[in-house]
Order: sequence, then structure tokens, then C-alpha cells
Amino acid sequence: MNLFNDIRALVISEIEALVAAGTLPAGLDLSAVAVEPPRDAGHGDMATNAAMVLSKPAGLKPRDIAEALAARLAADARIASAEVAGPGFLNLRLAAPVWQGLVGGVLRDGPAYGRSTMGQGQKVNVEFVSANPTGPMHVGHVRGAVFGDALANLLAFAGHAVTREYYINDGGAQVDVLARSAFERYREANGLNADIREGLYPGDYLIPVGEALKANYGTTLLDRPEADWLDDVRAFAIAAMMAMIRADLAALGVRMDVYTSEKSFHHSGRIEEAISRLRGMGLIYEGTLEPPKGKLPEDWEAREQTLFRSTAHGDDVDRPVQKSDGSWTYFAPDIAYHWDKVERGFDQLIDVWGADHGGYVKRMRAAVAALSENRVPLDVKLIQLVKLFKNGEPFKMSKRAGTFVTLRDVVEQAGADVTRFVMLTRKNDAALDFDFDKVLEQSKDNPVFYVQYAHARVCSVLRRAAEAGIACDDATLAAADLTRLDHPAELELIRKIAEWPRLVEIAARGHEPHRVAFYLYELASDLHGHWNRGNDDTSLRFVQEGEVETSQAKIALARAVAVVISAGLAILGVTPATEMR
Repeated sequence: MNLFNDIRALVISEIEALVAAGTLPAGLDLSAVAVEPPRDAGHGDMATNAAMVLSKPAGLKPRDIAEALAARLAADARIASAEVAGPGFLNLRLAAPVWQGLVGGVLRDGPAYGRSTMGQGQKVNVEFVSANPTGPMHVGHVRGAVFGDALANLLAFAGHAVTREYYINDGGAQVDVLARSAFERYREANGLNADIREGLYPGDYLIPVGEALKANYGTTLLDRPEADWLDDVRAFAIAAMMAMIRADLAALGVRMDVYTSEKSFHHSGRIEEAISRLRGMGLIYEGTLEPPKGKLPEDWEAREQTLFRSTAHGDDVDRPVQKSDGSWTYFAPDIAYHWDKVERGFDQLIDVWGADHGGYVKRMRAAVAALSENRVPLDVKLIQLVKLFKNGEPFKMSKRAGTFVTLRDVVEQAGADVTRFVMLTRKNDAALDFDFDKVLEQSKDNPVFYVQYAHARVCSVLRRAAEAGIACDDATLAAADLTRLDHPAELELIRKIAEWPRLVEIAARGHEPHRVAFYLYELASDLHGHWNRGNDDTSLRFVQEGEVETSQAKIALARAVAVVISAGLAILGVTPATEMR
């Protein structure tokens, strides 16, 4: 149920009636006709741009179209008034029964209220986190993990078929460093001194890996040359790190559907296939790149390389895929990986990267555009930095990690629900301050508490009603006499509930889950405001002494708010509170 879509359908129907009557010409494109909240709430409940967008193709003044459309709309029982404003905007006020009926509809739909078919089952791949498997995830990964997971939830709620994917970067030199670091901890576990020299990973998290290596290999690796043990220790350490990463993600409430190994592309011929496909399109050639802009490195010299003509698909310069020595660049396996996703039949790809990878976006989009022949769009969402504070000071590094604050540190300090919600209180490309003291305080300034408190307040109303012997299951509330919800403050709260389905579609279309967090805060604020008005005006209280039917109508409104809050929190991956401690 989407009231904005319902009224838009009414507007379209009346435009078609005007066409049938000869008032408007046939063949008009109605796709740009919109119904949305007016900029000024004092102008009405909804506004349509129909007359403005149809004026030019219809060859008529927008005000003339608006007046003809207004006359037809005003005849519909759902429309209390239709007023033309300015050059041809049309402001609509809905009849009270429309708003009152919405409450019953929300309770009948339950958690499905706001779900959309907008996605039409399109297959979307959301690849996120994809941290190097060299240690525990840090606070930057927290934000990317929460964003990616919430976006996947949002897209699924809006009707897409979503796959969550983690790309294991196990094909580069960093995993050899991991193996050497783990080997030193293995030596330590065998009573020898660990040589954690510069360039190795110093964190304590590798100590249990060394102990596990000892349990598995005993002392058999100690006197063998690196060439003999490197592959085995690398595979062992990567498996241990991925087990740690999976556990960290689980602590945050994040699950992946697919884990894909970069290394698998190096040994399957898939890189060669992807490059061959691009070569067949005339997009691979042998050449030299221009020197870097700005200060020229002393050791720079022009070398012939195998280049991808990424400028043909919007990039600034062409990009090397194979070095002069025949080895692949980092870009080459990424090309193969994205081609693999295209071949798996996804209709859209979304990558969630750290902001420091911004310079990589254009080349990756170019590769996907080329390999999919512009059929599959790639949207790259960049995640800005998170700054941690506690007691007014920057939160210090984790000894366990060695150089950074881990995801587990944050979750253990703040809890998964608080962490997830706060990470979505800023748009992904804006920096975020995470203050442990503020996110745990119980005040209006803490959005997590404020939203949770709103849901808990509704739960307290239901408990009070039950104690008073008032039936308040959703079916009973949906069937209550909702015409009793006639106070302007009650109708205003219903209007906010009505925005939820529209908000879902806007947020999903823009890949912006933070909009859900913002909306929930606004809805919670409206609920709290209504609650506080009841302190002065007892007729607004949800439970009316001795008035069962009136109480049920008002409790239905409170319960509808809770339904929306619960659905929104589910998208964010946050558990709704039933009581506050």
C-alpha cells in the first residue's frame, strides 16, 4: 500500500479521461507526472506537477490543464480539495477517511507495509567489506559493512533479488607478508624468538595462528626454507583470518551470501579470458602511457605495456592491465572478477569501497561498461572515514590489532544495534564522528535511543491496554472505528506514516540507506511530540479510561507507528526495543 502511488494513479486516470474527452491530445507521455509532498505543508497534503510537464507537449497553458484536472479530481471522494497554485501546480488535500483508513491498512499489511515491487526482481550484486584477509577488520570496515548490509536489506525490501558478496583479496603480495608474519608466531609458539621485523604484521591476533600452526605441523617447518612452507602457511593463515572476519561480521549482524577468491582468477584462466574479450572489442593494445602529472619521479621511464582503452568508456586515461615483464597489474584480476559477476546474470552491480579508492572508480566502470556492452550499470559507493572519540579524546589503537581500532572493539564498546544505527546517521560520502559517550546517552540528541524509545513507548501502551482488558491485537485494532482519529495532531502523525512507502522507493533508487535512519528519527520525533501533547490534552492519550472503542482507535495509530519503526529498523539491521532500561 502506497498512498502516493494510489493518488498518482488517480491523477493519471483523470488525465486519460481528459484525453478521451478531447480536452487533452492523445499520445502524451505521462511518465514524468509525479505526486509528492508539497514544499510547504500549508499548501496541502500532496501536489502534482502534471499540468507543468504536460503543457508543452499538449500545446496548452499549464494553468488551463491544472484547472480542468482539478475539476475532475475534486469529484473523487478521496479528494477534499484540489487547488491550482502559481502557473499551474495543483495542490491536493485528502479527505479524512483516507488518512484514517491508512491506519487499518498498515496494521493489515504488518511488516510488509512499505514493501515495493519497484525492483521487479532485478538481480543486484552488492559487494562490500572485501577487507584484505591479513587481520581483523578495523573501524573503517565497520561503516562499509553496515552500509552495504543495510543497502542490501533496503533493495530487497524494494523488490530486488539481492546477493551480498565478499571479494577475498588473496592474490597479492600482502598475503605473502601475512604468511611470513604467521610463521614468526609459529616460531614463537615453538619457543623461539619471533622476528617481527619492519614490514610484517605486528598484531597479537597472529599469536593463536602460530599456536595453531604448531598444533598442525609440530616443529617440521622450522628448518625448512621459505619456498617449502610459504604456500602451506599462506593458505593456513588466510583460512584463519577469514574465520576471524566471518566472526567479526557475525558480531555486527552481517552475513554474506558469496565469498569469492581473487586467487581463483589467477589459476583459472579467467583473467586471460576477460582480457581476450576486451581485445576482441578493440579495447586492448600495446602502448606507453604519458608521464604522471605533477612532479615526475626520478626513476620514471616510458615502458611499453598492455593497455585497456578505458577512455572509450569515460575514463580520463587508458589503464595498464599487464606489465612489461608479463605479470598482471592489480586491475586485471578486478576486471576478470567483475566480468564474472556480469556473466552470473546480475542486472546491476554495486561496489562499496573506502574513500581512498576513489581514483579507481572510472576505470572499473569503464571495464564493466565494456564487458557488459553497457547493459549492466556499476554504482560505486565510497565510504568516508570514521573518527572515534571517548571521554572527549580520540579512541586509541587496539593492541590486539597492533595499529588500529578493530571492528570488534567498536561492537564490544557500543553494541551492534547502536553501532549500526549511528553508522547510518550520515550519508556514506560524508565523514562521521563516533563518540562512544554520546551514542550511549539517553537523550533526544542520541538518534538510536530516540527511535528505540518511541518503539518502546508504543509497547508500553499495548501493555497498559492489556492490563485494562482492552483487546489490542492487530486484527482487532485494524477493524476499530478509526473515524475517531479526527484530531489534527492525529491526522498529522498519519501523514508521516504515509510517507514510508515513498521514502523506501526514493532511498532504494538512490542507494541511500541513510534516508531510512533520518526518516525514523523524524517519525519518532512526531510520536514523542504527540505523546507529550497528551500530557496537556487528555483526549489525545492513547488509552482513554472507560472508552474502549476510542482507545482501540488511538492505540491502532500508535501501533501503526511501531510497525513502521520496526520495518525501518529491520532494514538498518537494528532490533526494536520493547522497553527501555
